[in-house]
Order: sequence, then C-alpha cells, then structure tokens
Amino acid sequence: MSAPFRFPRFFVTSPSPCPYLPGRQERKVFTELTGPHAGELNDALGRIGFRRSQSVAYRPSCAGCAACVSVRVVTDQFKCNATQRKLMRRNSDLVATACKPWATEEQFELLRRYLKMRHPGGGMAMMDEADYADMVEHSPVDSYVIEYREPAAEGERGRLVGACITDRQIDGLSMIYSFFMADEDARPGLGNYIILDHITRAREAGLPYVYLGYWVKGSDRMEYKTRYRPMEMLGPNGWSALDDTHVAKPLPAQQTPQFA
Repeated sequence: MSAPFRFPRFFVTSPSPCPYLPGRQERKVFTELTGPHAGELNDALGRIGFRRSQSVAYRPSCAGCAACVSVRVVTDQFKCNATQRKLMRRNSDLVATACKPWATEEQFELLRRYLKMRHPGGGMAMMDEADYADMVEHSPVDSYVIEYREPAAEGERGRLVGACITDRQIDGLSMIYSFFMADEDARPGLGNYIILDHITRAREAGLPYVYLGYWVKGSDRMEYKTRYRPMEMLGPNGWSALDDTHVAKPLPAQQTPQFA
C-alpha cells in the first residue's frame, strides 16, 4: 500500500529587493516537492500560479503588491502574426532535441554567455557549473532540456545556440528557464523562437497550455510575454483572458507599507 498523500507545508521567505520593480520588495511562499506524489503536487500548484525551481514550488506573496501575474498561452487558439511567422521561417533550420535533464559543459557555457549579456548583475550571474547541474538535474517531476542547434555536416553536432529547461505538466508545458546566444554572433529573436517552438510542441502533444511564468506589469523585461495571444492570466477568480485593457492599465501603487 502506498503512503497516504500529505498536505504540503508552506513557508514564507524574508523580504528582499524586487528584481523587477525598483523601490519594491518581494516575498515568496514555497513548499518542497518530494515523495511519490511530487508530480501531482507540482501540477496542482502550477494551476494556481506556482512555479518550480529544482525541488521547490513557489509563488510571490508580497505585501500590498500584486504586479506579478501568472500567464499561459492557449495553444489550440494561438496563431502566429506576420513577425512571428517570419521568425519561424528564419529559424526553421535549427535542430531541436528534447534531452534528459542532465547538465553538460556546453549548456553551462551557453548559460554563462547569456547571463553575461542579458543579466550581468542578476542573482544567477555567480552560478558555477555545480549550481547549474543542481538547477537541471534536481527535478522531482517530468522534466527535460530542449536543445536548439544549428545544422551540421552528417555525423557532427551543430553549434548549440539555445536551450530551455522544461517541465511537462498534465495540462501543458511549463518553461522553467530558457537561455540562448545573445551576443554579436547570435541569430535575432532566438528567445521568441524558443517560445513559439514550445507552443507548437504543446499543441502537437494535445496539451492546452504553455506556462510562461509571471508577467510583471510595469517591468520592461517582462513585456515580451504579452505578445503570445490568446493568453490567460490568473486572478482572484481564476484564469481569464488577458487583453489590451490589462496591459494598458497603469501599475497600481502599493496599498500598504511594504513589510511590517
């Protein structure tokens, strides 16, 4: 007989500076994903706005601020616009492979270059190879790394230009973290192409959603997530369509002191 399912214990982090909105602070609620029911728990928490990081599921729990909004693309209704169709054609020669969640030196070198160009002062900038291996390999759920390579001669491997750590959930693909060539040697639009490829993969697998994590109103770094319509956002009454009125609405001021 299997062990009974236990309701998870949740914890709250101490407040720290928000990486997206200057002058605000963030706090997260989290729980561990362990045991034989880790996948089921991750699926359930994903539907209410949690994200996975290694063996932890978390979501924002900030006092007086609700700028972080969980968003997901509705795959069977999504249609590329002209710019996205051009991007798909331009990168149609890339070879995408879903690999087991095993970190490689080549992946880490690509991540290091990506962080140097895109997030030089971010919290991940000091990651070493062991940290990256933990991020990839310590997954208690159905997870893999999708690699994107340029074409090569027969018997050879093309240059790795992009990768995404991806979870397969019961109702969709969750893009945990993507990274790609972002310097002068890079193809333009690789990050957007990786999202488009995930939408295609999910639709072909019969999965209704691609989870993109949090859209942060007021953060230029997160604006790109609203380009993939139709999209749903998670609010107090559940999931609903995200439209231009939500995107255009100004960011509300904090309603209470940040933290007591």
